[in-house]
Amino acid sequence: MSITSIREALADHAHPPRAEKKQIFFKTGVGEYGEGDVFIGVPVPEIRQLSRKWYHRLARRDIEELLYAEIHEERRLALCILVLQFQKGDKKIKKEVYDYYMAHIGQVNNWDLVDSSASYIVGAYLYARERDILHKLVRSRNLWERRIAIVSTHYFIRQKDFETTIALATKLLGDSHDLIHKAVGWMLREVGKQDEAVLIAFLDTHAALMPRTMLRYALERLEEPVRRHYMKVK
Repeated sequence: MSITSIREALADHAHPPRAEKKQIFFKTGVGEYGEGDVFIGVPVPEIRQLSRKWYHRLARRDIEELLYAEIHEERRLALCILVLQFQKGDKKIKKEVYDYYMAHIGQVNNWDLVDSSASYIVGAYLYARERDILHKLVRSRNLWERRIAIVSTHYFIRQKDFETTIALATKLLGDSHDLIHKAVGWMLREVGKQDEAVLIAFLDTHAALMPRTMLRYALERLEEPVRRHYMKVK
């Protein structure tokens, strides 16, 4: 399987009208968070299908070429392949994929790339290990590294382990970026789905300090009277 064949397969699924909409949706204009990102309009299900076809056949140098591509869908495919290699691999492979991901973390540079990879690689690898790196990333000036930190904890949440999510969410209360507000609110909502009492305890302490978007996301699964109460606190 050559990198040329992969690019041709992606091009076969390209859809210019969809690409144009994605350029707007992912804020690719000058000064926006996705400035310069290029889309060709390949649907996510097609990218996942291609990743399942190639994950066991693609050399690391080819994955790296995709990961450093200008085209967004090529980077998304590279990350989908890395997720599958991690999930299907033994302990040695899992460590290799995690180390590779962290070494090239700068290429995980839009919110969908973060959300489709961070918990499945970083969170899964760190679950039974020290998590100091997440506390370092959450202080990064780089938006995507901060989002990787909090979204990685989704894996912990699914194991009913909330401590790291709560700690990182607390550190991000004063973050200025809307994409962090959304990610933190999303993770808090996921905590609440597993254990509503943990979410309520966080809200009782921090609701007044939470950006409105973060709070709104965190409240989405709670009963209407509870939502109204905390929105009034804010």
